[in-house]
Amino acid sequence: MVIKVFLASSSGSTAIKKKQQDVLGFLEALKVDYAPLDIACNEDNRMWMRENVPVEKKPTNGIPLPPQIFNEESYCGDYETFFDAKEDNAVYAFLGLPPPPGSKEAKEAEKAFILENGPVKNGTVENETVESETVENGTDDAEDEENLEAEEVEEENLDDDSLKREVPMDFNGDEHTHEVGGETGEEAAEEAAEEDAATEEKVAKEEEEAVKDTEEAAEDTKAPVKQEEAQEEVEDDEAKGEDDQPVSEEEEELRQLEEEEEAPEQEEEDE
Repeated sequence: MVIKVFLASSSGSTAIKKKQQDVLGFLEALKVDYAPLDIACNEDNRMWMRENVPVEKKPTNGIPLPPQIFNEESYCGDYETFFDAKEDNAVYAFLGLPPPPGSKEAKEAEKAFILENGPVKNGTVENETVESETVENGTDDAEDEENLEAEEVEEENLDDDSLKREVPMDFNGDEHTHEVGGETGEEAAEEAAEEDAATEEKVAKEEEEAVKDTEEAAEDTKAPVKQEEAQEEVEDDEAKGEDDQPVSEEEEELRQLEEEEEAPEQEEEDE
């Protein structure tokens, strides 16, 4: 690959001359082989340069100015793009050339490659190896999962078949399929109704026994009260009987004597 630098040897512009010298001097410092092509003395060089500079890189008037740099037939850029690559330590990338081993640009390119792809061992990129292993493991895992799912489906089908048996025909001529150890909906409903009835009967018996126990306890509590009331009635009847008995004549005379004796004492007290 040959680097072509299109120049104007007889240019009257000092700026153009300075730019051309900067490009050639830097290429010589990097020991990059190049071929200077003069457009001032060679009309073919001038026409080839103008035709091969991309349209978007041409100035407004459509006539590109030197220096213009090519790698064989590939356009690299003008002075401004060359200067930017020089500032970024990317001149070899700008020229489309591999950087020499040990150069600053080579070291930076290696760092960028490691950051993007990982370190290289024995000529193999570690990330590529890990990715390939991951892909292989992922494929194996997917196959294992598919096999497990297929086995589970087969087991489920076998279980369903083993849980069912065919009954030839019933009295009505209808064919039915019963599950072993299972129950029909009507049988289950009848059993549930029987269990509910038994539960309700048991609860009713318990409530009835509880009511009986409560009544017996109440009767036991009322018995002493009734006995006390009966005793009080007997005593009242006896007291009334004593009051109703007739007073004898002797008792009446004694009562009158006691009243007569108490009368003078009462008069003395009054005086």
